[in-house]
Amino acid sequence: MSRAALLVLADGRFPAGGHAHSGGAEAAVHAGRITGAASLEEFCRGRLHTAGLVAAGLAASAALGVDPAALDAAADARTPSPALRAAARRLGRQLLRAVRAAWPGAELDALGRQFPKGAHQPVVLGVAARAAGLGAEDAAHCALYESVGGPATATVRLLSLDPFDATAVLARLVPEADRVAEAAVRAARRVVREGTDALPAASAPALEMYAEAHAGRAGRLFAS
Repeated sequence: MSRAALLVLADGRFPAGGHAHSGGAEAAVHAGRITGAASLEEFCRGRLHTAGLVAAGLAASAALGVDPAALDAAADARTPSPALRAAARRLGRQLLRAVRAAWPGAELDALGRQFPKGAHQPVVLGVAARAAGLGAEDAAHCALYESVGGPATATVRLLSLDPFDATAVLARLVPEADRVAEAAVRAARRVVREGTDALPAASAPALEMYAEAHAGRAGRLFAS
């Protein structure tokens, strides 16, 4: 493991396109479900245990060398919303561009050829972790941090929430994020032996509905 590589990959300034996406937070704000730090924490906790767990399982599996095509199909099956699938592929395409510049290699080149329009972002993240010399645990933690860090940052812009309060929300979620990462890695190790049916399939119907509503809304600040 390279701690420096992990910091680079998880850095919000890494040009992977995440700054343009709110992880459903903009739609939740519009619906009145996020109004301040307390409701942001509830929203992020929900993402952590659903979409975050699924993403972490996919990323950890890819970091362990599971076939990206099989993982991408599994990601599709776990993402009912066409809007979310499209967003995940856009993010995957942008992440791959950034990672190929940072850690060029044959595995990343092959992934780009296989998915010219982009693979699901967590799958790309796991392959990127491998290219950077990182392991399944690192990939899982990156995926989980993105799953809550994006909404927290977006809410600062959407509600003028105090950045200190948003950061405190993330800090309070750290113990839970560690436990979810452990569960995701356990699942990923099963995937290596048993196939993609062993991946987590936690659902978040509200996020799916928010994504579809958000995709058709005029005057959006974030793409998703």
